[in-house]
Amino acid sequence: MPTATTVKMLKVKSLEHQFVGTIPEVLDLGVLYVSMEFGTVTHLCCCGCGEEVVTPLTPTDWKLTYDGETISIWPSVGNWNLPCRSHYVIRGSKVVEAGSWSDKRISAERARDKAAKAVFYGTPDDDTVRGTSLPAPQPTDQTRPPSLGGLIRWLKDRLF
Repeated sequence: MPTATTVKMLKVKSLEHQFVGTIPEVLDLGVLYVSMEFGTVTHLCCCGCGEEVVTPLTPTDWKLTYDGETISIWPSVGNWNLPCRSHYVIRGSKVVEAGSWSDKRISAERARDKAAKAVFYGTPDDDTVRGTSLPAPQPTDQTRPPSLGGLIRWLKDRLF
């Protein structure tokens, strides 16, 4: 596994956004593709390595803010599974380098993320938090929301 010292400097300093129904097969560097229908944002890694980066928009993953002109994504994009291990924040369509993380910090964040999903989606017991994968929700066609907004309303109706 690469170490934090292998992180490259970012080549892309800003991103243009395109709202799309589906993510195109060929991505352009410097373009953030946003599919609200599938609750997904995809782009080529901002270090310039050419790897595809997918950020799911869910209550326990990333959040997207669109102010009519620019896009922000929070939390940071940490590409820990890519050879480049780039790490950045997208704020106001600008790419801000966020610095490298140690393997220990990455492991801690993965554990926190897994625990957050377990709490949000509910688990039959504590095994999910200790390391068992959480099953993905399987809505039926009758309950499947048509959009990200629909997904949020659907989840709120069932959780609150």
